[in-house]
Amino acid sequence: MSLLALQRDMRDWLVRADMAAAARIQSSSEAGFAVYQNNYRSQLVTCLESSFARTRAWIGEERFLHAAAHHIDDVPPSSWTLDGYAHDFPATLARLHPHDPEIAEIACLELGLEELFISADGPAVALDHLHDLDWECALLTFQRSIDLVDLKTNAFAIWSALVAGEEPPASQYLGTPETALLWRQDEQCRVRTIDAMELQTLLDLRGGLPFGAACRKVTVQLGEDRGIALVGQWLGQWLADGLIAAITAQDKPVGSGNPRLEGPC
Repeated sequence: MSLLALQRDMRDWLVRADMAAAARIQSSSEAGFAVYQNNYRSQLVTCLESSFARTRAWIGEERFLHAAAHHIDDVPPSSWTLDGYAHDFPATLARLHPHDPEIAEIACLELGLEELFISADGPAVALDHLHDLDWECALLTFQRSIDLVDLKTNAFAIWSALVAGEEPPASQYLGTPETALLWRQDEQCRVRTIDAMELQTLLDLRGGLPFGAACRKVTVQLGEDRGIALVGQWLGQWLADGLIAAITAQDKPVGSGNPRLEGPC
């Protein structure tokens, strides 16, 4: 038997308890093989428990282990490191608990924050570089480590209570769906919720829409005074949170002048 064939048979035994693979390896100790498989599964359960501590606290030990067992059976590791194994667990939870969507949403929040923890740091734009900037044509570059989690339940409130060691509220659907914005600042992972309008503006700007055009999209919906004030509030918060990596200027498009956008909205 070649080394590659031996490795594949060992994998098939660990992942699926394939008795034919075990027979080909010609092990004289079935109990020893069981130890290997038990260690394999135990390590994966430990990986999931460490990544989803709040999810485990919310649904309880028994339901969590049940979900972990299903996940291990259905989704074998595919990454060279265990850091990547947690990635698909929220999807498993969503499949197992379709009538309790807050479970998968809590898990998505935990996964997003864990992945941010190992993401690369990026410098934030310096505020003293904003003088004399033509905001009408300004292009905003956001940090690459930003993540977004769509929420239709109060999963964020439940997660926040669990983090604080407080009694979490009962799960419920939100009257208006919202989005959790996750980012890394000063080597710390942060999260807050944003509404649909801030989300769309952020996505527009990340997609390359000039700042002035993004402002006009909001003012069309809310009116000039309220729209400009709101976008200015968002911009100030994004800068304070270190979400913006750079602000550059493109050539000013013809006919796009707006005297209200000579400075930050």
